Amino acid sequence: MDLSSRLRALFDDLRQHDSVLWRRAVDAGVTYGPDLLVRRCPALFGLAVGAALPEQRRAVRRNLRLALGQRGALEEYRDVARVFINFAGCLTDAFIASSNRPDRLTGLCVNDEHFTDAYRRGLGVIVVTAHAGGWQAAAPLLRSVHAADVVVVMQRERDRRAQAIQDGTRDRVGVRIQHVDEDPLAILPLLAHLRRRGVVAIQIDRLPSGMRGRDVELFGKPWRVPEGPLQLAAASGAPIVPVFTRRTGYMQYEICIAPPISLPRKPGPSELDVAARQITGAMESFLRANPTQWFHFE
Repeated sequence: MDLSSRLRALFDDLRQHDSVLWRRAVDAGVTYGPDLLVRRCPALFGLAVGAALPEQRRAVRRNLRLALGQRGALEEYRDVARVFINFAGCLTDAFIASSNRPDRLTGLCVNDEHFTDAYRRGLGVIVVTAHAGGWQAAAPLLRSVHAADVVVVMQRERDRRAQAIQDGTRDRVGVRIQHVDEDPLAILPLLAHLRRRGVVAIQIDRLPSGMRGRDVELFGKPWRVPEGPLQLAAASGAPIVPVFTRRTGYMQYEICIAPPISLPRKPGPSELDVAARQITGAMESFLRANPTQWFHFE
């Protein structure tokens, strides 16, 4: 690769929040940085990421207006900055959790009785969540509290090099990942996992290309959520539990758990729509209360 191509690739990486460049920077800081740097620098790192990504800044501002309505420019830009600062903090925490540093994730489960009720049914649990707060922290924390075997279903990332780095951090804290693909048989391992009383976690605030979705409203605007979790719940009998996380401090999280949602084995369109609206309603309530912890950059 010649110098011109390298510079172009570097510039492309700088413009993507999920690029290997940003991930390597965080990984290097966590691996080699002193404690004070690791604790204090994520805020500056987040501001640098936000400054380098104008498209993502605009997306964040749209999301904030969706949740809170239009406000003064100063107030909006302050909250845009907070989103990127929170994002950097959560990303750093994920790398710290899988490193040799002594700090460990801690979390408070709010309304944990909802998850306990669903888990005791013995049919497995489908956790639906969003790209909010330290969503990656929810899986190891739930596993530590409930001894639950968690598999996280994720869309394949744009940058496979960045995905490999992030998957490595998740693997080191015991989080297993199954990436979304177009294979219709991909649901079978998930069904088997649920039958073993496992937990399947799926994000619902983005609809991957080519995946079936259902029309809902989010903050009074048209939105679409993946239909996969609903069909998986119908096929397995497992209840759906909305779970959303927010970062409250360095390596500290609050896990907000909503009541379980159940579907019959052969749901009709209206029953699927009702469940989709319930899921979206739980997400909306959380995001309205925590708008600067929503990392929806698209």
